[in-house]
Amino acid sequence: MDTFLIYLKVFAVGGFLCAVGQILVDKTNLTAGRILTSYVVAGVLLGGVGIYEPFAKWAKAGATVPLTGFGNVLARGVREAVAEKGLIGAFTGGFSASAAGIAAAVFFGLLAAIFFKSKDKAS
Repeated sequence: MDTFLIYLKVFAVGGFLCAVGQILVDKTNLTAGRILTSYVVAGVLLGGVGIYEPFAKWAKAGATVPLTGFGNVLARGVREAVAEKGLIGAFTGGFSASAAGIAAAVFFGLLAAIFFKSKDKAS
């Protein structure tokens, strides 16, 4: 039963974040790119002030998988790199913290491109 409650919490939090994005798409003139960027920036800001990390520990994948989680990873990487390397860490920390996730996305995108044939929308 405990596992079910964790899955329910993850689904509810992730679903809420996606629902907010869908409402922004439907009710505003914001483009999808601006909404996605806003989610990353919100994750960076909330992670930078220390609010997102406890939320992510509570909500687990419901908070770490959406783009706000990516922003939090960037903020955490910069924070750790600055503590370790000083000012240069502000420029390198986000790259090193998010490198594995970005590399995985590129790799799996390449696999999808190899195994599936794209089609025109008109077809």
